[in-house]
Amino acid sequence: MFEQTFKNIDDILFKDAGADSELDYIGQTSWVMFLRYLDALEHDKKDQAELEGETYQHILTPEFRWHNWAMPKDNEGELDHHIALTGPDLVEFVDLKLFPYLAKFKQTADNAQTIEYKIGEIFSELKNKIQSGYILREVLELADELSFSTSKDKHELSHLYETKIKNMGNAGRNGGQYYTPRPLIRAMIAVTNPQIGETIYDGAAGSCGFLCESYDYMLKQLEASDNKTTDNLKTLQNNTFYGKEKKNLAYVIGIMNMILHGIEAPNLIHTNTLGESIRDIQEKDRYNVILANPPFGGKERKEVQQNFDIKTGETAFLFMQHFIKSLKTGGRAAIVIKNTVLSNTDNASVALRKLILEGSQLHTVLDMPSGTFLGAGVKTVVLFITKGEPTKNIWYYQLDPGRNMGKTNPLNDKDMAEFVELQKTMPETEKSWNIKVADIDEATCDLSVKNPNLPEEAPLREPDEILAEMIELDGETAGLLESVRGLL
Repeated sequence: MFEQTFKNIDDILFKDAGADSELDYIGQTSWVMFLRYLDALEHDKKDQAELEGETYQHILTPEFRWHNWAMPKDNEGELDHHIALTGPDLVEFVDLKLFPYLAKFKQTADNAQTIEYKIGEIFSELKNKIQSGYILREVLELADELSFSTSKDKHELSHLYETKIKNMGNAGRNGGQYYTPRPLIRAMIAVTNPQIGETIYDGAAGSCGFLCESYDYMLKQLEASDNKTTDNLKTLQNNTFYGKEKKNLAYVIGIMNMILHGIEAPNLIHTNTLGESIRDIQEKDRYNVILANPPFGGKERKEVQQNFDIKTGETAFLFMQHFIKSLKTGGRAAIVIKNTVLSNTDNASVALRKLILEGSQLHTVLDMPSGTFLGAGVKTVVLFITKGEPTKNIWYYQLDPGRNMGKTNPLNDKDMAEFVELQKTMPETEKSWNIKVADIDEATCDLSVKNPNLPEEAPLREPDEILAEMIELDGETAGLLESVRGLL
């Protein structure tokens, strides 16, 4: 049902002059779905309050509740066409009344970590791009059919929303920045193994895939243990996941994604992470676990570079410094980055490698195959770091799924299973090896991926040897032909 509804909404939006790309589709679907979900959430909270003999205070005033403006119904539960807005009247209400009302929550909310504040932020950033009120009416009716009554419903919707984000990433380079393959994220989480009571951070949050998957991982851990208390659930909801995101649409998608996964008031801040000087980061600003795939290839301005000790225009290198400074002593990080960070000879690359090796244990390097990131032709590695003691030994693992990666053959959890298992003991295999930091060149700190355990290929033969074999084979062929003629 959910999948068909999403498809139908896309088909309808395709007909509207204001929404003309995959990015527009998800942006417009997001605000509609958010308000539909908020309506269901308020119903649940009202029912719960009544069961406990309390009065529920609605977030939204009556005029702006879903069942009054989006889907007013008659006594038979059908859309009441006499009072339901449509056409130009509906667009006028949404643009001039609904969005301004919701945007004001940013100023009136008690604090930034409330669902009211998040409502205000979302509707301060998004605009309604659906120009036809008749098309918007169709979208609202489809959204109204969705059910959020069970955790299974919510899980299915969050899964489909993830799929929509993935498709947006596949649609072009503008969307690709938002999507990291979930099997890779899950493997990174499995290795860092975040625990209840720890804080998890992504300073380049995008669609919040790392935070959402971490929430799912930790919730499963909690449900499988004897520690599923109200306090632990509250800690998981409110004091565990933190993120920052610069871009408007990514920020809104990230909030929506976290809310659909079950985090009602995400600790996601709309800001340029690199605009903060790493010299201002104090102990209270640090985290136990950092999981991220920062954008690479960007060219940051000189004034942004002044916030960092190692000056470089490469966005990912600046994020790397931010992450190292933002990690608590003893904290763990898993960060996706271009593989050239391991071998480039420019001053910034060498300085960054020295920073990592001297202040942290870079214990694991996961070398990802080409095609891991759809639409991006760069080779990447994942650096696994524990903050504290200097690095002495690094374990490398070269992922080889045995096929060409691409749209029809994306990364899956089975591809990552061997890495996750072997990482526990860090053995030497055909795909993995260890190096001692004491053995690397001190001047360059070159950490290139060079697998010494690949099976040796058979040596190339001399030309005379090849010619002799060809003559011998020709002789055998001639003999076989003679035998055949003798039988005819």
